[in-house]
Amino acid sequence: MNGKDWMPKRWLRILLPLVLIIAWLGAASFGGPTFGKLSAVSSNDQASFLPASAESTEAREWQQRFLDSSAIPAIVLVTSDSEMSRDTLAGYAGLEKKLGAVAGVEKPVAPAATVVAGPIPSTDRKAVEFLVPVADTNNIKTVVADLRAVVADNLRAGDTAYVTGPAGLTADLVSSFSGIDGVLLLVALVAVFVILLAVYRSLVLPILVLLTSVFALSAAILLVYAFASWDWIKLSGQSQGILSILVIGAATDYSLLLVSRYREALHQVQSRWAALGRAMRAAWEPILASGTTVILALLCLLVSDLNSNRSLGPIAAIGIVFSLLSSLTFLPALLVVFGRVAFWPFRPLPGQANGQVGSARPGSKHRAGASELDTPRGLQGISGLWRGVGTLISRRPRATWIVALVILLAASAGVLQLHANGVPQSDVILAKSDAVDGQKALAQHFDAGSGSPVVIIADQAKATQVLAAAKGQDGITSAALYSSGGRPAPAPDAAGSKSAKPAVVRDGKVLINATLSAQADSAAAEQVVTDLRQSLPSSDPSVLVGGVTAIALDTNTTAQSDLLKIIPLVLAVILVILMLLLRSVVAPVLLILSVVLSYAASLGVSALVFNHLFHFPGADAAVPLFGFVFLVALGVDYNIFLMTRVREESIGRGTRPGILHGLGVTGGVITSAGVVLAATFAALGIIPILFLVQIAFIVAFGVLLDTILVRSLLVPALAYDLGPVIWWPSRLGRPAHAVAAAETTAVSWPSPTRTGGPKSERP
Repeated sequence: MNGKDWMPKRWLRILLPLVLIIAWLGAASFGGPTFGKLSAVSSNDQASFLPASAESTEAREWQQRFLDSSAIPAIVLVTSDSEMSRDTLAGYAGLEKKLGAVAGVEKPVAPAATVVAGPIPSTDRKAVEFLVPVADTNNIKTVVADLRAVVADNLRAGDTAYVTGPAGLTADLVSSFSGIDGVLLLVALVAVFVILLAVYRSLVLPILVLLTSVFALSAAILLVYAFASWDWIKLSGQSQGILSILVIGAATDYSLLLVSRYREALHQVQSRWAALGRAMRAAWEPILASGTTVILALLCLLVSDLNSNRSLGPIAAIGIVFSLLSSLTFLPALLVVFGRVAFWPFRPLPGQANGQVGSARPGSKHRAGASELDTPRGLQGISGLWRGVGTLISRRPRATWIVALVILLAASAGVLQLHANGVPQSDVILAKSDAVDGQKALAQHFDAGSGSPVVIIADQAKATQVLAAAKGQDGITSAALYSSGGRPAPAPDAAGSKSAKPAVVRDGKVLINATLSAQADSAAAEQVVTDLRQSLPSSDPSVLVGGVTAIALDTNTTAQSDLLKIIPLVLAVILVILMLLLRSVVAPVLLILSVVLSYAASLGVSALVFNHLFHFPGADAAVPLFGFVFLVALGVDYNIFLMTRVREESIGRGTRPGILHGLGVTGGVITSAGVVLAATFAALGIIPILFLVQIAFIVAFGVLLDTILVRSLLVPALAYDLGPVIWWPSRLGRPAHAVAAAETTAVSWPSPTRTGGPKSERP
């Protein structure tokens, strides 16, 4: 084997690492500063993620023709513990102009006019509200903060004020995402560093691995920023956070596999270049296969009808591409520059034991001849935890995989309690939110849906019938044609009079604003929209029902249909890749079934935790899809790492000994990789957004479950029980090969009844 070791010329040994390191330093120098600019090209507007074919999208396009503005309404609410007097109400009347003067609020065309509606008193006279259109949607967080400051400066002692409505909720949502720019990345990197420090007991190597991850993220961000600024993709706060976590976790996983093979080679040869050559030859195929699997699985999101899902596919795929490039170019350059110093103070030397988890160490009792003869074939040289796991599998393979299967099936039963039908926007933010508190206060004094009306687009000729039908719909408290005053006709005042201004007509269409009695982002409001879509076509077949509630309803419906389309596609893509990689049909099918079962179990346990421990109100409709894509793609990663090594060992040892040895030598590194990935995804939980917290738990728990139970017990035990048939129809699965492998490795072995192997694999 030494004759095949790569030893480049001296000039190449100096130039190649230098060029690679400088190239990546250049990418990081440009990409790093771009990280803080992502928010400028990021949008959290739910409406922009809907497909053009959605009814709420069509209604929104028509609505813009009437409004001639893309302003988002903010509701300024002032409440009192007692009834407000006429003098108090008159005092708050002056607040209208002050709110209208705030920078970013839509300005009237005529100087004397105003676009702020209010003060509108509640029927119990304990609250007043103002409807403020926010035009500067790119700086909505700043505009809402200024509105809150103006209200606070003009608030009567003892009264309470809120800025809520769509603009207030959006501003608080943006504030919740603010930690993504730095805090999330810092927490993830610290968690990874601590884990790597514990695994390698080296100060240098964790830094090299983290540099590989950070440089990969910097390069990925540079490209994602360019695509988002060119409007090729839709970047949101959640996809921005997922990108950071995915790149850090994936790049670290790929690095761990390469580092493991590099350290193994350093125990065999003196030259760092020869060791790197051996490591690259052994690791590039599983790393490339794993990365390709994740990339293709993510690109399956391109068939989604939701722009948010469709954009996440290429965004995350870009991250994985740079994770692959960094771990296969930048990290090898660092390793060959630092050599054995990278592992200081435990530098690997030729002739020493490997020193990694699962390998034999000097002084181990298993090095003695008698005890080694009692060891099942394939576990020679393996010690510690993975020797025990391998021994269990070799002696009771069927019992092992059956117990693991029962545990997973029992956990999967909890999936029936997962309520992934969407949640109100007021429940999305888990941190303290003035807008969320304002929504609750608004519902106590006004119709809960005021400020976020249902938008109905109807033919002018059918306007009277549609308006009457809307007013008669359960859950609608009032409805009015959009007037020529430039905003929805105001609600009836205390005397019951209404605006007499003529309705605006655009291309033969009129706009009707219908006020909901329920909170606009509630399930009850969505049911009203559904009922309107069923009843109004009898008055006008071309009618469109849109608005904030309709957008949420269409988003949930589209997300659920995406689940049925994308899951089979992802499974088919991964199955094909596994078949090509393992040259087998049986093993890939088993691996696919194992990760699907692992996903179901993770979702089941997560549902129980969400409902009974965290008491979440439900889950976003996209949670099962995102959980599936990440868990299945990343879960297959670890099985690829395991089974490619098992196949490598099976060629010379036979299938069953190859399974035990492959598990023993990869157990430590794959488990470490799983812990790292779980820790990075868990870091998403620091962002107080319900969707990200749920994804963080599902993926982190699922990765640990897959690493500890599925990859360590279920897959190897099931493969061991089946034997060479797992490689069918390749030559490796034929009895003749098993006999040849057994003869090649024949030594003095214990009784066949102890090893549990088939006759064809026993010496």
